[in-house]
Amino acid sequence: MFAFKASAQQGTRMFRVKILSKCAFRRKMSSRLVLGIETSCDETGAAVMDETGLILGESLHSQKEVHMKTGGIIPTVAQRLHRENIGRVVQEAMERSGITQSQLSAVATTVKPGLALSLGIGLDFSLNFVKLHQKPFIPIHHMEAHALTVRMLQPVVFPFLVLLVSGGHSLLALARGIDDFLLLGQTLDEAPGDTMDKVARRLSLIKHPKCSMISGGQAIELLARDGDRLKFLFKPPMGAHYDCNFSFAGLRNQVTMSIQKKEKEEGVEQGTLLSCVNDIAAAMQHTVASHIAKRTHRAILFCKAKGLLPSCNPTLVVSGGVASNQYIRKTLKIVTDTTGLHLLCPPSKFCTDNGVMIAWNGVERLREGKGILSHTEEVNYEPKAPLGVNITAEVKEAAIKLPPLKLRFTD
Repeated sequence: MFAFKASAQQGTRMFRVKILSKCAFRRKMSSRLVLGIETSCDETGAAVMDETGLILGESLHSQKEVHMKTGGIIPTVAQRLHRENIGRVVQEAMERSGITQSQLSAVATTVKPGLALSLGIGLDFSLNFVKLHQKPFIPIHHMEAHALTVRMLQPVVFPFLVLLVSGGHSLLALARGIDDFLLLGQTLDEAPGDTMDKVARRLSLIKHPKCSMISGGQAIELLARDGDRLKFLFKPPMGAHYDCNFSFAGLRNQVTMSIQKKEKEEGVEQGTLLSCVNDIAAAMQHTVASHIAKRTHRAILFCKAKGLLPSCNPTLVVSGGVASNQYIRKTLKIVTDTTGLHLLCPPSKFCTDNGVMIAWNGVERLREGKGILSHTEEVNYEPKAPLGVNITAEVKEAAIKLPPLKLRFTD
């Protein structure tokens, strides 16, 4: 087995994920074991974990290179790739764990939310698996799994504030228990990762020598490091709305219009790399980061005003693929430093979709006996599924105005 070690950037804590040694494995054979399976979007993941959070074996197949070539995720293609790889991925995770199917205590699988065709592959495989081996089944909410991943890495007690930002989701919630969430805000149109990917495609960044093998969001972050964000001034979204909801479609339209204007000025057609791509990337990334930070700031002030966060060591957990963006993390660090919260971000490996987070969510539910089904019960997937109790109207009614806060830092 291998050891994985990762540290978050300044202000966050060091995490270490422990993989079982042979000696520890013998000691843990009496522990309950969970197989986690993830297929909600474009990652086929599986992992075996014991009830202490130790990873016995894992495997992950990413479809990103395929979807980069087509300019976005095509659901039928994602479905086919999941179908072709799920058996191998689960087998690899099991073999690396050194355990047999009979030793599993339960199987946990993402059933909501996500791409319908992708969810269906994981669910069908899992239901056949649990019926064959007569194991309990634990349906998993994808966003719940992201929210709880940090508890696998270190003891974070409830309640805590959660910001989940990815290619498909953007929300703020208060986690009060493993299945108890208050939804404070969510995206009204598209997610930040989706917005950055679309802008990257419009800029044809796949043609950039530094960006041909990375995702659109990663390309934006990379080029922004050498850009001047002040060269393009984009209006921050929802400035007159005193709630915690997000909106990114309007920003994308602003950026698109700026790109079209620069193409005319430079006399080039769409598909040609502009000379100012670094500056556009920097300005766009800053506006996204600022919007996320301001909504998070308001969520913190709302929770404090309502007494929803503990007075001792209140925590903001940030997860999801976009949480890997270091500029966004640093912007959020300014907010948490100002408001007295601890900022916790899982290592990038666990911010993106994977089987480990699903297995951990299964472990937490198994411990508390929540949401555990018999292998004979029928389960359906849900492409759209809210997280927790929606109190966004109450947040809006509070109409909290933010104090001035300079979101500036030096790299």
